[in-house]
Amino acid sequence: MSMDLSLLHYVTYGMYVVTARDGGQQGGCIINTCMQITSENPIFAISMNKNNKTHDLILNGKVFALSILSEQTSPSVISSFGFFSSRERNKFEGIRYSVRENGLPILEEDTCISLVFDVIDHVEMETHSVIFGRLNDIVMGTQTDPMSYDYYHKVVKGKAPKNAPTYVAETAAVTSRYTCDVCGYVYEGEELPADFVCPVCGVDSSHFEKQTPVIVRQQTKRYVCDVCGYVYEGDSLPEGYTCPVCGVDSTHFQAE
Repeated sequence: MSMDLSLLHYVTYGMYVVTARDGGQQGGCIINTCMQITSENPIFAISMNKNNKTHDLILNGKVFALSILSEQTSPSVISSFGFFSSRERNKFEGIRYSVRENGLPILEEDTCISLVFDVIDHVEMETHSVIFGRLNDIVMGTQTDPMSYDYYHKVVKGKAPKNAPTYVAETAAVTSRYTCDVCGYVYEGEELPADFVCPVCGVDSSHFEKQTPVIVRQQTKRYVCDVCGYVYEGDSLPEGYTCPVCGVDSTHFQAE
């Protein structure tokens, strides 16, 4: 059965930075899937891609922190924790954070609160693990308006990284074609109007046959940020343009 996975954007999510440590190693990444399971001795569940370095740090170190990002979160935080790997760079460089006695780093920049957990269990799925943690501390942040995933997409205009559980590959628009069996005129659209009349030969809609759907390429140019994947649509990039997600300049945008 074919399903339109893009419709899953109606499911609500948040925007969080998960940080962890294992011995002397520290790491973190952005996730959008978190759920409170119990109210007494609160237990939470998060979803983590098994390819993420932070996933391994959490399971090996047995602790993690969940920082709730605010609508005022700077592009540098989203860029560093959302589109780079802890295997390749120090994500905390240039970011304000603190370190607890057990070595666990906690984000302090642009957060509402940070929740600290001890890992109590996990369940492995095909691509992700669901990790359960028992809350043992709450650290107040400096902001009050939590960023929802919907806000991230509609206002910040951000994209889901490929490791996110909500990632759906973008596809071009698909439309249907109806061909007139008298003159060959082609009507493009999802449905042929019942009262449609061929503008070339004048026959009615009964003379039109539906063809195999085709992919329609948009005429507007698309420029893709090679750092975070943000897409700018327009005839050309404005002079002095900077990415609203990760803050890099126009030299990092490639025309599709």
